[in-house]
Amino acid sequence: MQQLVIITGLSGSGKTIVLRALEDMEYYCVDNLPVSMLSEFADHINEDVNFYPKVCVGVDIRSQQKALSQFPEMVETLKKQLHVRVIYLSAAEKVLMNRYSETRRRHPLSTAQHKHSLTEAIRLETQLMAAVKEVADLIIDTSQLKAQQLKQQIWQIMNQSNQKVTVIIKSFAFKRGVPFDADFVFDARCLPNPYWEKELRPFTGQDKAIIDFFSRQELVAEYLTDLCAFSKKWINKFEVNDRSYITVAIGCTGGRHRSVYLAESLHRYLVDKNINNMLLHRELEGDD
Repeated sequence: MQQLVIITGLSGSGKTIVLRALEDMEYYCVDNLPVSMLSEFADHINEDVNFYPKVCVGVDIRSQQKALSQFPEMVETLKKQLHVRVIYLSAAEKVLMNRYSETRRRHPLSTAQHKHSLTEAIRLETQLMAAVKEVADLIIDTSQLKAQQLKQQIWQIMNQSNQKVTVIIKSFAFKRGVPFDADFVFDARCLPNPYWEKELRPFTGQDKAIIDFFSRQELVAEYLTDLCAFSKKWINKFEVNDRSYITVAIGCTGGRHRSVYLAESLHRYLVDKNINNMLLHRELEGDD
């Protein structure tokens, strides 16, 4: 069955970057396709399956408001013809404002026609895109992602196998904010912190010194057992309901020791259980 990936979300959240990444992966990409033309476009690509095996379209706030409200219904119809995935990109309001300030570009709802301030435009867009976000298979928070990191994440996601559900495991630092694309958030700050061991501080949860430290902690072993059992149980429940992606976020204070160790351990556990998953360390990737 032909693949149709719909990239959507808030203006300034990185849709153009994602479209370019998919184009590099040999997807036939069309940006700013009006929602009202989705069905007609699907009929067109169905006429030549060999020429359009993988297609990606960008949909955003520039579509008519009435069409956006009908987006969920259109997606359900398209799924009868194509293998459809909807990826919704978002970012924190402050981040979006900074991006517009840096690029000096106008927000689509902050033009002479609409006459909204940037803050008003972002908030209005968030409201208008709510129906679109509701049917997303995957929501990606790009607030703390560089362009290359976003591209890498998209490459990983699109290269996953065709299993029903893919688990995205993400470690993070609470001091830098909770990822708002998470379905489940686990707090590891109750566990012993190797940061306070001077000789362990420079390492991360991927290093043998930290792994050895945690392997001696009964509380960590108990936490990990519960984390794995919870994840396996509820992943199965989501799979029954045809979810394509589940994001599990594990946080600690600095996002380098406890959360990384637990995320790595959960990743290995799910691999052993033949559950498709990908691993992202938000704060470690930020070191690049």
